[in-house]
Amino acid sequence: MPVKKLRTLVGLAGALTLAAPATASAITAEVARACDAAVAKAFPPRQIGNPAAGSAKGTGKEQREYFQKCVANNGKVDDLPAAAPKDSKPAK
Repeated sequence: MPVKKLRTLVGLAGALTLAAPATASAITAEVARACDAAVAKAFPPRQIGNPAAGSAKGTGKEQREYFQKCVANNGKVDDLPAAAPKDSKPAK
């Protein structure tokens, strides 16, 4: 019986070691403020001062992705111009 308990204890210790969360770096307040302002500019609210009204553009998922992209770029977001329609002809 002691061998079985030891094996269980070692298995439990291994499982807990693998389940430990990975460390994540925290963002600075300046980056968070800059990204929050960029999200507010890119996704304006339908009603000023009413966050429950939703956004005039985009979805919540798109806003989160935009914020994460901004944080990954240390507070700077490249706003690429909209892609040209596929049926448009190049200028000569």
